[in-house]
Order: sequence, then C-alpha cells, then structure tokens
Amino acid sequence: MAILPIVTYNDPILKTESKPVSGPDDELHQLIDDMFETMYNANGVGLAAPQVGRLIRLFVVDADIMAEETDEIKHGPLVIINPEIVEKKGEIVRMEEGCLSIPEVRDEVKRPETVTVRFRDRHFTEKQAEYSGWLARVVQHELDHLQGTLFLDHLSAFRKRLHKSRLQKIDSGMVETDYPLAPKTLSKSS
Repeated sequence: MAILPIVTYNDPILKTESKPVSGPDDELHQLIDDMFETMYNANGVGLAAPQVGRLIRLFVVDADIMAEETDEIKHGPLVIINPEIVEKKGEIVRMEEGCLSIPEVRDEVKRPETVTVRFRDRHFTEKQAEYSGWLARVVQHELDHLQGTLFLDHLSAFRKRLHKSRLQKIDSGMVETDYPLAPKTLSKSS
C-alpha cells in the first residue's frame, strides 16, 4: 500500500464531476487500499477519489471513531463505488465539517440527518443502505466530491469570505500538513 498525495483547494480536479467505475480490477483494488492508507495516515474519516487525483465515482469511509462519541452504530471501513442518493430524510442538522483537501478550514454545513444510498462495494456487488448521524454526514460530504462540490460551496458568501486568507494560503501552497499534498500541476484526471 502507498500513501497518496492529496489534491488541495482550487485544483480544477476538485470542481470536476467524476465518471462511473466500469468494473473491478487489480488497479481499482490497489487504489482502494491506497486510499484507505492515505485516509488513515491523514487522520481522516472519508476520502474521495478526486482528492487523490482520480476522477472516478469512488470513495472510502471509516467514521467509527466519530461514532465512539455517540451511541451510533459502527459500520467499519466502507468502500462506496458509483453511489446514488435514493433518499434524504430527517431533520436538517447543522454541524462543523472539514476536509483533507482544505486543511485547517472548518465551518458548519446543513445536511439531512439520514441518507439512503445505492452503490457498489469493493467486489462490485450492488448494495443499498441507510446511514444516519456522523456516517450520513461523511457519506454526503464525500459524494459531493464526486459531483465536483466542496463543503465550502454550501456556505454563504459571507462565511466564505471569512476563510479567504486561509484559502489563499492553501492555493499558493503555503500550508503545512502532516500528510503529503499533490502539486496542482501534477493532478491526474484519469
């Protein structure tokens, strides 16, 4: 397994819609393993393929550490390929979010508390699952990445302006992280 560099704010790949995955192969399984390794190395709870320079509809999630703070069900590591939202329901909840592609920027985002998703797992078996709480939030956040949407896009213009100087530092490469960042010029679109 390898730790992959993470694409950061204002890289065009993060604003591009991802393409469906056609089927499993050794390269896909290696990418999944590398994405988990990268996510855990960066202390993340979710990571979408565009964040590591791949424009495919794939993300990995392990939100169990967040569920430990509540009585939520633990699901363990999840691989979600070609996801579609079937239903969003429940109260709209405002919670703070962050993103490995936007280091040290956090803000509150409103999302439905429960989401039902149809997807394929690591073995390309079709599944449908309903997630609530933290996991629902992480799934919606990562699914946004596949649409070319960042959590910043859910903020008001005023809230975005509050982060302007930090975003400029990220964009200019003047940010330090405990994980490798991808140079914008080397982002792959395959």
